[in-house]
Amino acid sequence: MVLFGILVMLQTFSLPGQFAHMARESPDLAYLRWPMTAVAVFWVLCVQVVVVCTWKLLTLVKHDRIFSDAALAWVDAIVWAIVAAWVVLLGVFLYVGFNATDPGLPLLLFLLLVGVAVLGLLMVVMRALLRQATTLRTDMEAVI
Repeated sequence: MVLFGILVMLQTFSLPGQFAHMARESPDLAYLRWPMTAVAVFWVLCVQVVVVCTWKLLTLVKHDRIFSDAALAWVDAIVWAIVAAWVVLLGVFLYVGFNATDPGLPLLLFLLLVGVAVLGLLMVVMRALLRQATTLRTDMEAVI
């Protein structure tokens, strides 16, 4: 719950304020203030979705209902949040890559792009494992 509160504070105060400050300090890049704010707030929103879905999954674990279709819906939401963040990151990578004069930032963004893709693929594998475990549990309950 504390993490979620910090993320909300980051979304509403810190990120917009940071990009406003950057626009004042570098007027030649001020046109990027609102796009960068929107992208950063969207990424924080994706993290918030993952936090809430993880919390819901932990609640299902607590009630011994993790092997159910309800759990799959929460895992799907996590996967889609990661996919959405990855697509926006791809757009940022392409924009920066075509406009960069130094290879450092595009390389860093490429590494982030690969890392988020690996995280997304890992979640797809975990979803498949949850689906199999749910099927096995359903079968076992039918036998018993």
